[in-house]
Order: sequence, then C-alpha cells, then structure tokens
Amino acid sequence: MELFIIFILVFVPIFIFFIIPRQSSSDTGFKSYPIVGSIPGLVKNRHRFLDWTVETLSRCPTQTAVFRRPGKQQFVMTAKPANVEYMLKTKFDNFPKGERFIEILEDFLGRGIFNSDGEMWWKQRKTASHEFSTKSLRDFVMTNVTLEINTRLVPVLAAAATTGKLLNLDDLLERFTFDNICKLAFNVDSACLGDDKAAGVEFMKAFDTASKIISQRFQSAFSYSWKIKKKLNIGSERLLRESIVTVHKFADDIVRHKIDQSNNNNKSEDLLSRFISTEELNSPEKLRDNVIGFILAGRDTTSSALSWFFWLLSKHPHVENKIRQELNSIRARTGEAYGFEDLKLMNYLHAAITESLRLYPPIPLDTMSCLEDSVLPDGTFVGKAWGISYNAYAMGRMESIWGKDCDRFDPERWIDETNGGFRGESPYKFPVFHAGPRMCLGKEMAYIQMKSIVAAVLDRFVVEVPGKDERPEILLSVTIRIKGGLFVRVHERS
Repeated sequence: MELFIIFILVFVPIFIFFIIPRQSSSDTGFKSYPIVGSIPGLVKNRHRFLDWTVETLSRCPTQTAVFRRPGKQQFVMTAKPANVEYMLKTKFDNFPKGERFIEILEDFLGRGIFNSDGEMWWKQRKTASHEFSTKSLRDFVMTNVTLEINTRLVPVLAAAATTGKLLNLDDLLERFTFDNICKLAFNVDSACLGDDKAAGVEFMKAFDTASKIISQRFQSAFSYSWKIKKKLNIGSERLLRESIVTVHKFADDIVRHKIDQSNNNNKSEDLLSRFISTEELNSPEKLRDNVIGFILAGRDTTSSALSWFFWLLSKHPHVENKIRQELNSIRARTGEAYGFEDLKLMNYLHAAITESLRLYPPIPLDTMSCLEDSVLPDGTFVGKAWGISYNAYAMGRMESIWGKDCDRFDPERWIDETNGGFRGESPYKFPVFHAGPRMCLGKEMAYIQMKSIVAAVLDRFVVEVPGKDERPEILLSVTIRIKGGLFVRVHERS
C-alpha cells in the first residue's frame, strides 16, 4: 500500500506535467506540452498534415496559431489575409526566406531564384522578369503548347480511348508540362511524353523522389534528425543524395549544351540564355540551380493543378457542361485552333481552374523567417528568428474568407454577375501565385497552358475517373500531389 501511495505521489504529477497539454480555456491552436511543445500533435497527424492544419486554424479566432517547439524559436502559421499582406508586402524585408528554409532546400534547389534572399534573389528575379514580360514569350508559349497538344498529348489520349485501358493522367500531365518547360525555358526537347526511354524520364523519377524527401525535412519532429541522417548518409537522406546526383547530371547537361551554343554564337531567346548572358548569374552552379528551380515551377505546379482539376470536374458534370458550352460558343466564331485572344474569352473555364486552385493550391504552404520581433495585424507576436508560414490550402477552406460554402467547388464565385466576366480577388486572399514582390512571374503562362490543355481535352474526349466520389489521398511533396496518380478512362466524344 505504501509503495502504491509513493507511486501515486511521484508519477501522477510527472504524468500531468509531461503528458497533459498546456492549453488555453478556449482550446484553440496547436496543443502544446511541457518540454516537447507541439511535437506530439505533429507526429500524430503527419499523415494528414494539411487537413490537421485546417482543423486547427479554423478553430482559432484569428485563424493564426503558434506551433511551439523545444527552445526559444517558435513557428507561426496563419490563414488570415491581413497577415499575409503584412508578410508579403507591408513588411516584406522583415520576412525573407531565411537561412533555415534555404538550408532545408539547398541540397535540391541550391541558391536559385526560388531559394535565395536579398541581392542574389533580386538579380535573378530582374533577369527572369525581362523574359516573362516580352510578347515573344507569350507567342512562343502559345505556339509551343499548341504544337505539343496536337502532336503528343492528343495522340496519347486517342490511343487510350481506342484501347479502353486505364491511363495515369497525373503522369501524363507531368510529362507534358516537363517537355513544355524544357522547351520554353531552355529550348530543349526532352520528348518524355510517349517515350519511356527518354533521358528525362529517369530525371523525373529522381526529381519526384528528391521533392518528397525534401518536404519531409519540413515535417521532421526535430530539425537535427534529418541532419544526422545526412551526416551518416543513411535512410531517406542517402536516397536523397543518390536522387540529387541524377537530377544534377540532367541539369548540368542542359547547362553545358546551352553554354556551348552561346560560345559558338548560336544565340537563343530562351530563359536560360538570358541568365547565361548575365555575368553575376552565369556560373555553372547558379545556372544548374535555376534549371532545377524552373522545372519545379513549370512542371510540378501546373501538372498538380490540372490533376486535381480533372478530378473535381469528374464530380461536377454541370461545370464540365458549362465549360463545353463556352468552348462551343468560341469555336463557332473562330472555327480554328484556339489562339491567345480565344483563351481570354474563356471566362468560365478561367473561373473553374481558379476555383480548383483555391481548393488545391499546388504550393499549399509557404514558409519564411522573421528578422526582428514583430506583431501581425491580428495581434499575434512573432519573435526574431521564428519561422512563419501562410497556409494557402487552409485559406481556401476558411469560412471567414469564403463563406459557409467554402468547401464547395463553385466556379460561379469568380464570375461577375453584371457582365459575366471573370472577377478576381486580392492575391492576399488568394495567394496561390504568391503576392507582393515575389509574385509568380509565370502566372499568365500557367493559365495559358492550363486553359489550352483543358480546352483541347474537353473538345474531343470524355475523361472518366473511377471512384471519383472519394477524394484521392494527398501526397505532400514540395507540391500537393495525388498519391499513386489519377487513373482515368478516356472516351472519344461523340
């Protein structure tokens, strides 16, 4: 009996102190425990990380929560538009990527435009912006996308329609967008669509593996765990290192080929050539980093967006019908392949794609660092060297932002009732293409590509998704993916 009393007196207080979470009476935010902070919740919910953050932030009065970690440097996550604007515009200089974020991605992305701060980021951004602002680029995108659709995408879909076999649309779209960005940014035809033996196929597999493992670093319970594995070259970090060797080899080959062309006065107007002509950015390492970065931006984001779009479309046939009515109306006037001006008339298709992006943003979270102590507009304190992120996935599901039907796929919310045109929203409410000084340069290009693909597919084919009523499992990589791919049956439209 005495031993039982001693056990109660000694171990119950320890249980209460270490196991029972410290939580405010309002029971909001990430639960925090003594010593280990919010780590137990992360470990428990890592397999459903995005949905967990939606549940957590929606309970918070400010849609902002502090994730507490052992030590003094905490992490803030927000889904409040006013906070997003404060971070990305008002106090832009106080919220850079930060060394922690850059270190996690550096093995993969190096110090390219998507993984740098300060002067180096500004120079790369300025160089790229010149290329993206030219009319010739828009014309090249239209010409290249149309050619790729007609000569590669449509024939593959037609063959699948003939055989009736299941087709992994996710993989098909990844190959298409990969070929497209290689042609656009580097003037290289990787020819992955329809050719399993193309050099780029091995690269894409290694690229996907590296993306997945890199994203797992962000979800590590303790930041030093992946560093230890990297130091010992074991487990996932060993696989990452092997994958990055393949990724770097492919990118280095592109760079060498392009430099040889430049040295032989074989001038080209692609994005990589512009970087080569800029002295501060033309070292082989910097060029390789930007090749990898632009492939990530041009392939993974667009293919992710389209995969989720086609799944959503399969669940909402009335939306598909309205898109086809719009396409038929435009086709009746032109009678030819859709040009740039035709794409601008596709307001409902634009709205449907945008609504899909609201619910399934390709980059679901964006993380930064805080240089100096700061207070967000909602009153949340953010300490020096703390991490902070805005959660675009959660923002698309906030009733406070989009109303009670926030979970519903409804393109009409983007249509102006007075004139039937597309009605945009503040990028701080809809930060899918980022916002402020780091606003995505390729936004227009992405819409051109997505609208062209959807229009071409729906014009000729019916895409059927078996098991469409159950949401596909999310694979959280650097982008938000469909785990295992999106398998569909394709039929010729009568």
